[in-house]
Amino acid sequence: MAYKMEWLAKDPFVKFKPTYVRNEREYLSELELQGIIEKQFGMERLNLVKDLFIFACYTGLSYIDLIQLKMDNISLGIDGNYWIVTNRQKTNNRVKIPLLDIPQQLIDKYRDHPKSVSHGTLFPKMSNQKLNSYLKEIADLCGITKNLTFHIARHTFATTVTLSNGVPIETVSKLLGHTKLSTTQIYARVIERKVCEDMIKLKLVLAEKSIKDGKMGIWIMDNMIEKKVNL
Repeated sequence: MAYKMEWLAKDPFVKFKPTYVRNEREYLSELELQGIIEKQFGMERLNLVKDLFIFACYTGLSYIDLIQLKMDNISLGIDGNYWIVTNRQKTNNRVKIPLLDIPQQLIDKYRDHPKSVSHGTLFPKMSNQKLNSYLKEIADLCGITKNLTFHIARHTFATTVTLSNGVPIETVSKLLGHTKLSTTQIYARVIERKVCEDMIKLKLVLAEKSIKDGKMGIWIMDNMIEKKVNL
């Protein structure tokens, strides 16, 4: 402002270049996610928090976007199945998410819940602070040592649920409502298992091409198939 108001002759930060250190996003593994899904709690509040968290794991919605969902946000998609259609609170970007079986079951479960009906939302409302507090209890009961927060559900959707199962990164970016593909690529960097599987596929393709060169190509192909079976 001082530079624009001509109080300073030149911008003192003109040669300064800020650096940004990207941290790896923490997410739940398939085993940890399945452990939470199968865990039954004796307290209703923990079961509700678990269901909200699982719903976010299979839709990629943030807390604020999930808690504000209404029946108006559920509509038939181009495939004849139900989709979530909403605007992200953070960016106001339009997102359209096809409903998988698990989130559809959770919507049906809480459709007639008294607190859902009173607020006109898909799920009973609960503050983000309480959700994160109860998630700490759930993590302890499920033997998860990670700092379990509601936002980890979004990371889990991007990694364990979608990218790790072969969903193209462009599709994941669209589902998450990212404006830049580079934002989604942060998740792709941490999936070593996916990198391993892709490299095995590449080796198989190269082996098939090398078959034309004779016995060496056949040996490579057999070796790659054997390794794939072992994996």
